[in-house]
Amino acid sequence: MRLSVAERREELLRAAIEQIEARGVAAVRIADVASVLGVSNALVLYHFSTKEKLVAAAFTYAAEDDLAHLRKLLGRRTTALRRLRAAVRWYAPTGQAKGWRLWIEGWAVALREPVLQEVTRDLDRQWKAALTEVIAEGVAAGEFHCPDPNGTALRLTALLDGLAVQLTSYPGAVSRSRAQEWVDEALARELGLAREALTA
Repeated sequence: MRLSVAERREELLRAAIEQIEARGVAAVRIADVASVLGVSNALVLYHFSTKEKLVAAAFTYAAEDDLAHLRKLLGRRTTALRRLRAAVRWYAPTGQAKGWRLWIEGWAVALREPVLQEVTRDLDRQWKAALTEVIAEGVAAGEFHCPDPNGTALRLTALLDGLAVQLTSYPGAVSRSRAQEWVDEALARELGLAREALTA
């Protein structure tokens, strides 16, 4: 069965993400991506003329995938607190979000690659905006008290990103259960709630 251009492109991007997570951006080669799928290097280069373009497209694809999942969680018909808690638990390095290795790799490469810096900055901006919006909805509905939804979103994502680095880069530095406790405590504190209210 022949794949459409869009299907082939998606298959190549998924393979690139897998290889970046396994080998790191610096070590991954066009040949590695081609080899995983049993296709030629020329086919990969036909769709992405350089390794840099393939890497940038792979990160963009991963970012869009993460954002789509976030929007799904935040779009549920339930309280703002439940939606926020679900999003934070999913995003936390102790949750189901895949790809922390990918994003840590991306942040490092983005220091030198303007295209990748734009992708990671845009993802970061959209995450914070989505969390800010649901926090503001919760405040408006009287579910919790938060004088600065924007600052809260920034502090929460900074904590989650930092814990992700600890759990991913330094196994054993902090236990997953301790990290989850800290996330819950921070969320409750930011929203002016008792921690028990998060699980009520």
